[in-house]
Amino acid sequence: MLIREIEEQDNQAMEQIIKRSLESFGLNLPGTAYFDPQLGSLAEYYKQQPGSKYWVMVTDQGEIAGGVGIGRFGQIPEVCELQKLYLAPQEQGKGLSNELLKVALDFAAKHYKYCYLETFEKLKAANSLYLKFGFRQLEQGLEESEHNACDAWYMKEL
Repeated sequence: MLIREIEEQDNQAMEQIIKRSLESFGLNLPGTAYFDPQLGSLAEYYKQQPGSKYWVMVTDQGEIAGGVGIGRFGQIPEVCELQKLYLAPQEQGKGLSNELLKVALDFAAKHYKYCYLETFEKLKAANSLYLKFGFRQLEQGLEESEHNACDAWYMKEL
């Protein structure tokens, strides 16, 4: 597996991975990444955002296995957000999220003091992963959140 920055030709594969993943948990709801306007153009979107990057994991066969992003969070310069950490269904349960998360947090630590994320309680594996990486759960989301459907929030000091 190779992890590299997203390219335009990866957009469609990542959009499908994100949408199928959310659908599989019944989370294709307004207020989630499912309806983000930039979902079909992640490569272009992240290139335009200062202090932001998105990476994809590519299999040895050249298929996109998943991805993860880091982006600025609102108007708080020292806080970034872990964004769109998703894997294709056939790649889940192999520990690949660990590798993606390491790349994202290494980048974040060079540019920010804190990393925030929003997710759902029902995504048990994801919540366990975040705790394993030192995120602490918050009682509520930060103001300026764009994903108001989420019901679990985490913060990590970098």
